[in-house]
Amino acid sequence: MRPYDAFLLISFGGPEAEDDVIPFLENVTRGRGIPRERLAEVGEHYFLFGGVSPINGQCRDLLAAIRADFTEHEVDLPVYWGNRFWAPMLTDTVRKMAEDGVRRAVALSTSAYSNYSSHRAYLDDIERARAEVGPDAPEIELIRPFFDHPGFIEPLVDHTLQALERLPEDKRTGARLLFSAHSVPTAMADASGAPEQGYGTGGAYVAQLEEVARLVAERVGGGHRYDLVYQSRSGPPSQPWLEPDINDRLEELAADGTEAVVVVPYGFVSDHMEVKYDLDNEARQTAEKLGLAFERALAPGTHPAFVRMVRELVAERAQGAERVGLSTLPGCPEGSADCCAQR
Repeated sequence: MRPYDAFLLISFGGPEAEDDVIPFLENVTRGRGIPRERLAEVGEHYFLFGGVSPINGQCRDLLAAIRADFTEHEVDLPVYWGNRFWAPMLTDTVRKMAEDGVRRAVALSTSAYSNYSSHRAYLDDIERARAEVGPDAPEIELIRPFFDHPGFIEPLVDHTLQALERLPEDKRTGARLLFSAHSVPTAMADASGAPEQGYGTGGAYVAQLEEVARLVAERVGGGHRYDLVYQSRSGPPSQPWLEPDINDRLEELAADGTEAVVVVPYGFVSDHMEVKYDLDNEARQTAEKLGLAFERALAPGTHPAFVRMVRELVAERAQGAERVGLSTLPGCPEGSADCCAQR
């Protein structure tokens, strides 16, 4: 697997004890002027789960699956893991890689799409970590956004079909699919791919979300109608963010006579806190209040196709192979100053 001598998984990170919650949130919001009372309010989401975010455990499960897959297919790369906002911190991991003699690594972020927070921020954090480690820091190349890779689409299809099967039999045929992604400010969405790069209004992020929803819905079959919805909005009310919010859309669907929904968290690769709280808690409560039958599909997690995708993306990057994807959307213009720029 040359020219690389290590693989690095980069994720968001999350608290693993109640005492971790506020320091973690301070890391996430540093420099944004978020009042402490707002952090305490968000912290209550974590305290419902004993202060433990699922994301670190899910990363450990994914790492174990990747190591096993690498071993089975004779991919001789040590596997490392670093987070942006909580232990193991990315800088500490990059320092350990340098101490181990790693000189060039290929990295995968736990985010499939193109926008500042899900792609460019990872590139920036890599460079920041390398600068902190110093001249011995390894080169680290980040794998492209993988939103339309078959290994991302297949788990979403499988998990959506399983969720449909969990609905009452008399409500499955007419069930509405709600594809839920993390909302971002509209200015950030607009910046993720300019029209001259092949993207229209909303930039790459919205275009990719629309494409994945179409790809999954077509493969699920059954003629289910579907909607794109957003969740986990933050920031001042005066700042426009991508809409509709999932809870608002649930109310509209119930008023129109919809009886059942399946929520597909296709903006995420694992069932972390924003899935567990915003969907399994808040959205489910909204649906129950409205009398809607509600099921939530699993995120890709450690689905065999997703694990296989990681190895295939490493090989694609190492060998300079042609990009594998199910859509014709242009890829993120990596190397450009405008790649997922923040506005």
